[in-house]
Amino acid sequence: MFFTDPTADLITRGILLTAFGLIFIVIMIRIVGLRSLSKMTTFDFVMTIALGSLLAGGGQATDWSTFAQIAVAIVTLFCVQVTAALIRRSSDTAESLMQNKPIMLMRNGVINEAALEETRVARSDLIAKLREANVLEMSKVRAVVLESTGDVSVLHGDVLEDELIEGVEKT
Repeated sequence: MFFTDPTADLITRGILLTAFGLIFIVIMIRIVGLRSLSKMTTFDFVMTIALGSLLAGGGQATDWSTFAQIAVAIVTLFCVQVTAALIRRSSDTAESLMQNKPIMLMRNGVINEAALEETRVARSDLIAKLREANVLEMSKVRAVVLESTGDVSVLHGDVLEDELIEGVEKT
């Protein structure tokens, strides 16, 4: 692709194609917006992983047609992500089909054992998340939510506005 010496070609391909791929992804993000990598939805999370995989494949391409195919796949991912976001914004039905509902694991200092069982979250993992959030008293925990992305949100303090847990499945 670049040199006749296999070792020099392998190293050059690895460096240049990975750099080209990374620059291409950055340009696509600049065009489409940072929302593409926001991890706000399951789709965004999968997109981020797929982009990483495609970038790795691009760095291993052995010819220009393979690299071009990977570039087309990257553009397609961005197009599908933008289309899915637009559809989700315009239709509650589409959003409910594309997105998992967040689930309440704990409310007002009480652990929801049924929700832990349903989501396969270990009690010890929940306690670890509480420690990460600097919770000092279980009674001060207003809510712990397993978000649709798999992240765990810990809301603690004296008051919790209902709007912050709107759409969270209480189980």
